[in-house]
Amino acid sequence: MGHIIPLVEFSRKLVLLHHHECTVTIIIPSLGPPPEAQAQLLQTLPPAVSHVLLPPVDPTILAHVSTDAKLFLTVDRSIPHLRGAIAALAREFPLAALVADIFGTDAFDVAREFNLAAYFAVPSNALTLALCSYMPKLDAEVSGDYRQLAEPIRLPGCRFAFPVGDLHPSILDRKSDAYERILRHAKRQRLADGFIVNTFMEVEGEIIEALRGEEFANGRPIFPIGPIIQSTITDDGRRQNECLEWLDSQPPASVLFVSFGSGGTLSQEQLNELALGLEMSHQQFLWVVRSPNTTRDTNASYIGPQSNSNPFNYLPEGFLGRTKGRALLVPSWAPQIQVLGHRATGGFLNHCGWNSTLESILNGVPLISWPLHGDQKMVAVQLVEHLKIALRPIAGEDGLIRREEISKVVRGLMVGEEGLAVRNEMNVLKEAAKNAMSEEGSSTKSLELLVSQWKNRSGEPSLGT
Repeated sequence: MGHIIPLVEFSRKLVLLHHHECTVTIIIPSLGPPPEAQAQLLQTLPPAVSHVLLPPVDPTILAHVSTDAKLFLTVDRSIPHLRGAIAALAREFPLAALVADIFGTDAFDVAREFNLAAYFAVPSNALTLALCSYMPKLDAEVSGDYRQLAEPIRLPGCRFAFPVGDLHPSILDRKSDAYERILRHAKRQRLADGFIVNTFMEVEGEIIEALRGEEFANGRPIFPIGPIIQSTITDDGRRQNECLEWLDSQPPASVLFVSFGSGGTLSQEQLNELALGLEMSHQQFLWVVRSPNTTRDTNASYIGPQSNSNPFNYLPEGFLGRTKGRALLVPSWAPQIQVLGHRATGGFLNHCGWNSTLESILNGVPLISWPLHGDQKMVAVQLVEHLKIALRPIAGEDGLIRREEISKVVRGLMVGEEGLAVRNEMNVLKEAAKNAMSEEGSSTKSLELLVSQWKNRSGEPSLGT
């Protein structure tokens, strides 16, 4: 969902701002029938946006590979079906461009076959694009294990540096199949005609300008078109009403919202520590609880099946009774956009997914950063050290974040001086985000420029994503 949502909302915004000038088809590789949340999201598409689910990839080729490798393989094996889908669309519409996700640079070859402009869409932020631009250079200059590097890594346009351990785990393991695939796609991004990023100049302008000046861009445009967030609700109204009615009974800015995205999970031991830390903080909280993972892969449930067991069964004994009255726990899902927009929500403990980060910024809700996987540790550094809109608990030598640390950081955000400073910075960024999306804002102008390029290419544009 972290990759589908930005593309869906980007498509929705295109046809909303350029009514009768754009049609969009979203082409989705698959492993089978879409998950319920994805299917519900696709049902909300406006008439000018259609979608095509490509035939499922043979699941036997995905056995015994990492989650990252599954994502790459699913896209790779779907390229022949993509070619057929583009051919069918080309018989109906004058196509202008193909927009490929970060895992889909092989689609650029298909775009060339049909004389389409090829654009690279970054569902995360400009920081991720900076990492992609830097990775081939890092690979060429460093011969050994990245984890042995003594100095932190500084990416183009970043005032802040990253400890090597905060890089994407698949990048750290140079012997893995996922590393080779990520490196290959990083090199192939140079084949794009332009780059579309779900960010805005007021938050990542220095990085974007640095990339524009790098050999990486080589004169090709970079379009910051965010913050674009999910605009529709895709689950049952009963859970939505339960959460919002409970929030209605709480004082303003008093509730910490706790959620790790659409599939992030914790170990059983870490789940216990989080529960007891929230209890020790004596703060109100709304927690989306998921069953613990059974492997070290904290993002396995993003692409694999999620547990159907009751997540409350994994909580510490007596926890529900001891926190009754100041906590609401819901299994697996909550109406995140509505929760973040509610007056009672005063903080958000999350996994540093970029979609959730943008939703927090637009609602002015300060953060506790708890990254799990992927680029989330890099995003956490950006939020805490550069933007100063988040606090981050410190893990022990064993990798666990202990209950005492959790309680300290939760209280710091909700009732401490450091929380007040973070809240003030977030409010400034909230206004900047709204300005970027206004009629004369930087992101609106960027999107208009992008569409004008497509129109000049083929008249009334139709595009595939």
